[in-house]
Amino acid sequence: METGILTRIGYALVSLFVITNYGLLLIGSMARISAKVQGRVGQPVWQPYIDIVKSTAKRNSIGHGIMFYLGPVFRLAGGVGTYMFIPAVYGSVLFRNFSDSGDLLLVMYFIFFGQLGMALGASEGGHPYSAIGVSRGLSQMTAFEVPFALSVIAVAIQYRTLDITAIVAAQQGGFWNWTVATNPLAVVAALIAFLGMSMHNPFSIVIAPQEIPIGPPTEYQSNLLGMLQTNRAIFNGAKLVLYMNLYFGGATDIVTMVVKTFLIYFINVFVGQAFPRFRVDQSIRFFLGVPTLIGIASVIIAAI
Repeated sequence: METGILTRIGYALVSLFVITNYGLLLIGSMARISAKVQGRVGQPVWQPYIDIVKSTAKRNSIGHGIMFYLGPVFRLAGGVGTYMFIPAVYGSVLFRNFSDSGDLLLVMYFIFFGQLGMALGASEGGHPYSAIGVSRGLSQMTAFEVPFALSVIAVAIQYRTLDITAIVAAQQGGFWNWTVATNPLAVVAALIAFLGMSMHNPFSIVIAPQEIPIGPPTEYQSNLLGMLQTNRAIFNGAKLVLYMNLYFGGATDIVTMVVKTFLIYFINVFVGQAFPRFRVDQSIRFFLGVPTLIGIASVIIAAI
């Protein structure tokens, strides 16, 4: 029994290593694509690796409250915890992680945990505009979680389970078994919520580029910033795998997983380049409007 546990932990660490590197390459690739759309050369694909090495090599000499240092730890724990209870590749022993030890509700709690941890950390950052960033982040999070939660409820009703592996198993057999084909309204609501969850344009209201000097890149430096940059890759990968499993039939091999998650993430780049950023009030009203109605409709469809 002990050998089995150690083997599973080893497989999970390998899986985490793979998704971390995939997430870093994905971030670098999307930044490069965005630069080409804007007519710029852009950063190299491997720039996220350079940023993490540079940040981790430095030390922070500024003292803050305990929660300031725990914020990045909570954020990293949220990203790792989210991924550890999702099967990255259906039917794979190496990439199943601990998906049989937790369900969809546990994964959603981990998603919230990382975001709330960062809010608590920023509150002790000492920056005069920290409260602005926290209020923006929590307000938008509350708004986009409504259509996302409704979409998840619709999926749970449709498949009569909260087990992510069972949801993926129910979608095997071809495209017409995927949730995107059987309940497209749930997928639309979830993808709109995903734009807010990823905080790309038009929902990049927390850091608010070119408006206020706020957010983790300003609040945190050195190895704490490196930890946040690493978690960004893990959390992005975990969310993409979760969406792939819930709505797009999952993946039975690593190549399929890469292709599907790349296409899902590309939606962020496409929308972000096509639309300018919303104001805070516009973002909240948007998520509580049409996307919420679509989510309610998806629940009704799943129920009948």
